[in-house]
Amino acid sequence: MLVFHRVKDLQQYLQQAKLGGKTIGFAPTMGALHPGHFSLIGQMAPYQDLSVCSIFVNPTQFNEAADLQKYPRTEDKDLERLLGV
Repeated sequence: MLVFHRVKDLQQYLQQAKLGGKTIGFAPTMGALHPGHFSLIGQMAPYQDLSVCSIFVNPTQFNEAADLQKYPRTEDKDLERLLGV
């Protein structure tokens, strides 16, 4: 499993994969992964060569700053669980 912390690095990697003829699936999440996320990842995996899962908590998704502050941040746990997929 590869982990990218910068969009530019991910874009470069995926561009090379596409040039190599690879197909790519994407599961956008905001972290705090649950069984539904893993079901999506598992179901899409047979249909492409690479699976990408984002766990980025996007501040623009929240109208209230308090909601953003309360949103669970579970990056280490999410990465550990993604290793098992």
